[in-house]
Amino acid sequence: MTHDTYPDSYIRGILVTCRTIAMVGASAKDNRPSFFAFKYLLERGYLMIPVNPGLAGQKILGQTVYARLADIPEPVDMVDLFRNASVAPQVLDEMLAMTPRPAVLWMQLGVRDDATAARAEAAGIKVVMDRCPKIEYGRLSSEIGWMGVNSRTLSSKRAPMPQKGVQRLALGRVTTAGGSIARASEPDETGRP
Repeated sequence: MTHDTYPDSYIRGILVTCRTIAMVGASAKDNRPSFFAFKYLLERGYLMIPVNPGLAGQKILGQTVYARLADIPEPVDMVDLFRNASVAPQVLDEMLAMTPRPAVLWMQLGVRDDATAARAEAAGIKVVMDRCPKIEYGRLSSEIGWMGVNSRTLSSKRAPMPQKGVQRLALGRVTTAGGSIARASEPDETGRP
């Protein structure tokens, strides 16, 4: 895979099948992007596990922080790397030592390491680079388009506010653009689920 672009079916398949996400570089500071992404995914039903050696033993949004991936006592589906690309090889080494092995290595916006990606893929791990799962979830579920963003409609009129609560959209539903969202178990254009 070139990792310059990803088919929506590839990203959606990862976001639908991965339920437990270890976020390496999670921050307890509520003004940090890793905190926003962590909170967003936690609110969407993902089991989020923060990994940060400086905060080990503390809690972020009620979730215990671990110093490293090897300390996590349960299986992890995806590792979300919210650190500099220079640590990607070490994070992959930790992933390869885990049993069972995580299925996905996701590197956040601005994080790209093609050599580590090739190594991960050779070991059977899916890789996403220079993307944010929070943004991709919002885009694929149409949450981003819910209040007019990415709706292809410009207006000076304020969008109506929801009557009560906050609307959260899911990945497995009909989009606001009229198309249906394929489930991860359905084959994509290559015939793979």
